Amino acid sequence: MTPVPTAGAGPLAEALARAATDPAGLTDAEAVALLGASGPELDRLTALADARRATTVGDRLGFVVNRNLHTATALADPDRTRALVAEAHALGATEICVQGPLPAGVGGAELEALVVLVTTAAPVHLHAFRPAEIADAAARDGIAVGDLLGRLRAAGLGSVPGTGALVLDDGVRAALTGPGDPAAPTSAAPTSAAPTSAAAWLATVEAAHRHGLPSTATLVHGHVETPAHVVAHLRALTVLQERTGGFTEFIAMPYTPGLHGPARLARPRDEREVRAVHAVARLLLTGRIDHVQAAWPKLGLPLAEVALRSGADDVGGLLVDGLLDPAAGAEAGRRLSRADVAALADRLGRPPRERSTTYGRHRPA
Repeated sequence: MTPVPTAGAGPLAEALARAATDPAGLTDAEAVALLGASGPELDRLTALADARRATTVGDRLGFVVNRNLHTATALADPDRTRALVAEAHALGATEICVQGPLPAGVGGAELEALVVLVTTAAPVHLHAFRPAEIADAAARDGIAVGDLLGRLRAAGLGSVPGTGALVLDDGVRAALTGPGDPAAPTSAAPTSAAPTSAAAWLATVEAAHRHGLPSTATLVHGHVETPAHVVAHLRALTVLQERTGGFTEFIAMPYTPGLHGPARLARPRDEREVRAVHAVARLLLTGRIDHVQAAWPKLGLPLAEVALRSGADDVGGLLVDGLLDPAAGAEAGRRLSRADVAALADRLGRPPRERSTTYGRHRPA
């Protein structure tokens, strides 16, 4: 997203003035102007967002201790999966995240069995199955998405990842993905059919919320989207949140070639854009989604720190590796330690706070 010129500063100055007093009342045009802020205006914007963060959720730096597993590999070897979950719990993890395209022949019964396996292996919260996987499994079984979600919830599923949202605009989604799964990771796992429209993604997530399964809310930026697309995306999330209250946090992620789409569509990684997107998200989501996460595995820790100074309040999961199979998760080789979080919190001047997946407190950090 190209920064706007500051000469005259009329619309941008007006937008900053409203952001200071009534952030939830920002118009679409004002939000678009803020996304283009640079220089002193960007500093003002991020200061306003950071102040709103402090007012909304306080000064603690949130994090969760978790481990990621691929759906296909978790299904392939139940004994190994049980051992990985038990090891993660022994290392302090309170959350296991499972996501990834479904192998051929896998439907709702296999997902239910996986839920039971994970949640009986250790007392952990299972955060699993993207809208793509849920829709695919339901279609394979010939049942309604809501019926499958009810069964998974009854089996012990705690929440679902709101990934695969990309940008909630069908033209942008088509440009990024073409046919197939809009969020398929670069792995050898088979590709699930997926809800390819923005409406389908929203409907699947709403069904999860209606069945007592909260979710994250995500955005992928840094490709063919415009500031107007980003604002419309945030508006769609707030409309759904007002109906269900099911989003636990918002996560903005930079476009990753191969994971989100072809390399030719990627814009250079831009600190200005990271600051503006997190700041505007914090302001527009005021009163709707309290927590804004800095996606450190996608941003890298230096840019995550930038986001945390621009309205974000949470650093996400530590992604413990363990010894049994450090390459088991989607973010293999990337992890934070408690010491890393403590050092980051010290640089930010905020005390660290270990949280649960749904932002309850487990123990003092």
